[in-house]
Amino acid sequence: MKNSFKNLSFPELKSKRDELSRKYMDLRFQMVMGHVDNPLQKRVMRRQLARLHTLIRAEELKAEKKA
Repeated sequence: MKNSFKNLSFPELKSKRDELSRKYMDLRFQMVMGHVDNPLQKRVMRRQLARLHTLIRAEELKAEKKA
């Protein structure tokens, strides 16, 4: 899963980030309610979001450098 985001294009990275952030928020609400099967999933999703943010920022810096 770590390397699965590297081959995505910039718009796909942004849409994946939006989708994952929505899922993360839903998971947080479920944890508050106490209806979570796997509590470690929150950590995994948070790390995936961080990877996506890093890749998006790297693409933005590449675009700035070219311009």
